[in-house]
Parts: sequence; structure tokens; C-alpha cells
Amino acid sequence: MNYRHAFHAGNFADVVKHAVLARIVAHLKEKPAAFRAIDTHAGAGLYDLAGPEASRTGEWREGVGKLVTATLDRAVRTLLAPYLEAIAALNAGPLKLYPGSPMLLQHWLRPQDRLIACEKEPAAASALTTRLRGDKRAKAVAIDGYTALNAYVPPKERRGLVLIDPPFEQPDEFDALALGFTAAHRKWPTGIYALWYPVKDARETEKFSRRLTRLGISRVLQAELILPARDGLRGSGLILVNPPWRLEDELGVLLPALLGILSEDASDAGRTPVRWLTAER
Repeated sequence: MNYRHAFHAGNFADVVKHAVLARIVAHLKEKPAAFRAIDTHAGAGLYDLAGPEASRTGEWREGVGKLVTATLDRAVRTLLAPYLEAIAALNAGPLKLYPGSPMLLQHWLRPQDRLIACEKEPAAASALTTRLRGDKRAKAVAIDGYTALNAYVPPKERRGLVLIDPPFEQPDEFDALALGFTAAHRKWPTGIYALWYPVKDARETEKFSRRLTRLGISRVLQAELILPARDGLRGSGLILVNPPWRLEDELGVLLPALLGILSEDASDAGRTPVRWLTAER
């Protein structure tokens, strides 16, 4: 499976991933102390929804395109506010540009916070460098994401978030994701980690879940949004390690609301399971 960012920018999986990311950062900002965000597979940072890659798939129309035109109740609107505000800041009129995770994170940073955005693909890394240039809070690094995990944790701020969002171009990506996370967590066990994965084969994702459970790491929350029966990419999943304490309750409100917006078939509600793989020791 190829999940290269430019082809899928703003699709339903991005909406789920970035909406949850927004909530994590919102909780980090509740304390005045600085935090660091590390984005290991950052991509180019910003995507033209009318460009050749996004136009070829048109997936954004069933993702962020639906979200920005949806009628939201007050609770959901409040939870989504940081995410929707970041999108609106780039689009004065109709939706034309979609921010990837590094641009979203940059938008949410305070003066004291820092971002390291990593990308190894040369064209994407160059574009990312250009987009973050001039912001002393943010730095783009042309480096392999898993190498970056070993190099940049723990950060000097001692609090923050690591987003691991690989493109899943290789058949062993779940193994690489588990190994990379395990090594990073050994060095920085108190950090917040968000591991994104595509839900395509239920057996594969369940195997991944069991592997993480066997690590014996405390406070591992799994959240998924599974669309009604469809071919190809069926859902978007996140492993959240050391999540903010209110996040589980927020996901219980946010994910069902997103499912209702993003589902193509209203007769089949899909699923939004949220469960602890491991809780407090």
C-alpha cells in the first residue's frame, strides 16, 4: 500500500489523524511550559488540492471537503476548532490548500514551543524546508524518520509529542513502526506518542496491536475510525501512548461525529472503537 501524502492529502484518514493531533496539542498548551513536537514523516507540509496528485485521486472531497461544509453541534465544533481554524487560515475563500501535519503543528505552536519536521524524500524535504524557513520555532530536517526517532528523543523540553506517520510503501512497515517506536520509548518513556496506521487488513492491524501490547508499556490507547464496507483503505487508526487524560472522553464524542460526516453509506454506521491496549501499571 502506498500512502504518499500528496495523493491522499485531506482524505478521511487525514481528517481523523489531524483532528486527534489537534486535541493532543490543545492539551499540551494548557500548561505554560514549552513542549517540542517531532514529526518523523512530515511530507511537503502543504498541498494544493487542485494539483496533479490530489486531483488524480480526489480523496479530499470525501474527507476535509465534507468536514468544512458539515453542520456541527457545539461540543464537536469546540473540539475541532483548532483544526478548522488552521485550515481556514490558509484558505480565504473556497478550500484550495490543505496543511499537512508539520504546517498544522507550526500553526499551533506558541513562542516557547518547538517543532522538528523530518522528511527524507528530496523534493518533499526541499518544499518543507522552504515552507518552514524563517520561523525560529520550527526546523525541517532531511532525514529518515526512524533515524530521526533515535536522534531527537528525548528533547531538552522534556515534554511534547512524537508523531510517527509513515507512508506504508513497504510491506514490513508495521514491523518498522513497532521497532522504531520501541527504541524511542526506551529513551523517552514519558513523551506522548501518536502512531498512525492505515486499516486495510483487520488481521494485520490486530497483529500489530498484540505486538504493542506485549511490550508491557503502560498507558497505550488505540483509536480507530472504520468506514462502512469498502475496498482498499477501510479506516484510520492511531496508537496513542501517554495520551492526555481527557483525550479518551473527547474521542468518544469526536470520532462518532466524524464517522457520521465522512461515511458515504448512512445505512451502515461503521465503527469507532477506542480501547486501552494497556492502562496504568
